[in-house]
Amino acid sequence: MAIFRLPLSGNVTQSINPWNWFFNPVGSQVGLINIELGRSSNPAVEQEVLDEVASYGKQLGRIEDALMVLLDRFQPEKPLSPEQQRAVDDFKALVKEIAEVKARNQPRSS
Repeated sequence: MAIFRLPLSGNVTQSINPWNWFFNPVGSQVGLINIELGRSSNPAVEQEVLDEVASYGKQLGRIEDALMVLLDRFQPEKPLSPEQQRAVDDFKALVKEIAEVKARNQPRSS
């Protein structure tokens, strides 16, 4: 004999947990504020680098320092195009602005 059920009747199980509604409204968010850093081909290695070697900021700072050394010694054989010169100037301005923020946030020695 066939079993006949009307919509919304029988064998329905649903967990009702208001904490999930409040703290997990999207399904994957763990806290109230999460930062998605994107996908990584090897998250375990990336996490180990961040924990044991250097933060993203430290890594970017080292790249900035190395690029500034190269730019200071850069002598192109032919003039840069306006777009290329703008990219170099924008990078130097960015590095200068970052240095200003760092200077403003240095601990004051007494």
